[in-house]
Amino acid sequence: MTEPLNVLGIAGSLRRASVNRGLLRAAVAEAPPSVRLSVFDLAPIPLYNGDVEAEGDPPSVAQLKRRILSSDALLLATPEYNRGMTGVMKNALDWASRPPEQALAGKPVAIVGATPGGFGTRASQFQARQILGNPGACVLPKPEVWVSNANDKFDEHGGLTDQATRGSLVDLLLALEAFARRLL
Repeated sequence: MTEPLNVLGIAGSLRRASVNRGLLRAAVAEAPPSVRLSVFDLAPIPLYNGDVEAEGDPPSVAQLKRRILSSDALLLATPEYNRGMTGVMKNALDWASRPPEQALAGKPVAIVGATPGGFGTRASQFQARQILGNPGACVLPKPEVWVSNANDKFDEHGGLTDQATRGSLVDLLLALEAFARRLL
């Protein structure tokens, strides 16, 4: 049997009970045996600053880049704030795209997102696709998973309770696996 695909999940929210962190927890629980999914916490990542970078990546940034480089693919769970991606996610992508590692170059990426609103993070996912194109990440075109009305699909701790959304996560992980294996 082929080794499991090593996927790194990153949520663009820092709240413990975030529905986007909940999406990643559900993806870990629902991942098929052919996919090994781990999650990276962005809380320790400082704001990007070229002066700091010139002195060398902070340890948390170096760890982020190592984790991305050692993964076969990424699963980004991006919230939507004011019709855009969060500063937390954008900041992480900025750090990860920087030389010399350029950890996002050629990396297969799937994007998912949840929001209490009715549009299911479409705008933030669109922005993520635009941003990921510049460092040369390979973004999975389909399926697109936009979780609308998240208050009805998650409990008060950010746990996913909706079975249809769980099924969509499995479909997304299987599509990411097939996509990444073609690229690797």
